[in-house]
Amino acid sequence: MISEFQDLSDKIERLAELVGSLRSENAQLRQTNLLLNEVNMALVERIVEVQHRVEAVIEQLPAPEPEEEKDAEPIDTEATQ
Repeated sequence: MISEFQDLSDKIERLAELVGSLRSENAQLRQTNLLLNEVNMALVERIVEVQHRVEAVIEQLPAPEPEEEKDAEPIDTEATQ
């Protein structure tokens, strides 16, 4: 019977060590998660900034030519020479 209590005591001790180890790992994972969320937010902000810059550049581009001019056949400069 004493050996059963000793076995149970050993199992409880291992369980307590495992719980401590898991709590430590959980705290570390939470910290990593916070850091990665901060990095992610910074990257999202950069993407938004770049998107605004690209949109500003697109607005500065000349308007596309009307469809009629695009469909017209190009002038052959060699034939006119």
